[in-house]
Amino acid sequence: METKLNMKEILEKEFKTAMRGYNQEEVDLFLDDIIQDYQAFEKKIDELKKENTRIQEELSAAEKRPASSGNPSATNFDLLKRISNLERHVFGSKLYEQE
Repeated sequence: METKLNMKEILEKEFKTAMRGYNQEEVDLFLDDIIQDYQAFEKKIDELKKENTRIQEELSAAEKRPASSGNPSATNFDLLKRISNLERHVFGSKLYEQE
């Protein structure tokens, strides 16, 4: 998106005076408000661009990292099933014996 004006152009804009023209001081005050808005918008745009870049970098880094379980689509049920099988293998029937 390209803007037609920048802060400097707004600040340096000269208006011709006429017999029944606008109050120059009022115009200047209004242009000052516009310049402040431009500054705020430019600052916000810069912040959003930086945030967007940071998020894209984080996403890119996350996509490059291997999944912690080796299976990125593992569900909680799958994990519980694997733990149960591991317990059965390690402890055998001792786990289920009653004393």
